[in-house]
Amino acid sequence: MKDWIKAHPDLWEFIKFNVLSNIATITNFIVLWIGSSFLFKAFAGQPFDWFIFHYPVKNGGLNGFLSFLLAYVCAQIVNYIVQRKLVFGAENDISKTLHWYILTVVVAGILSIVLPPYTTAIFQNWGMSLGWAQTCANWVNIFVQVAVNYPMMKFVIMK
Repeated sequence: MKDWIKAHPDLWEFIKFNVLSNIATITNFIVLWIGSSFLFKAFAGQPFDWFIFHYPVKNGGLNGFLSFLLAYVCAQIVNYIVQRKLVFGAENDISKTLHWYILTVVVAGILSIVLPPYTTAIFQNWGMSLGWAQTCANWVNIFVQVAVNYPMMKFVIMK
């Protein structure tokens, strides 16, 4: 295994990035479920429609928006710590790259907050309950986040 890792360091790094991202993924799902089931449940009957964010009641309403937002923020905090220490072993000055991480998180975050009502509706049209549809929508978000975060972390933030 050590020889393979030496021969394929970039592939090994990408594998570690994805495997260890599961710590953030688990955080994301736990916070999503806590948010939608407890913290913001009182807002489930209130639609949320502001700017580019459209969360009708049938797709979770304000409850869904706040739950996805909180889950994303918590997961990104966990992800930064894990990726910096365990994947990239970055020792660069955080103050010089933190703005790039925040920009990356905001861009991926906007995508992750805009997409859920649409993907949730698609999954509901396929016959899923709201809870399962939101869970699947969260998987879509995670794939989008990897597509945005990995190149930025590798080539800019954790360089």
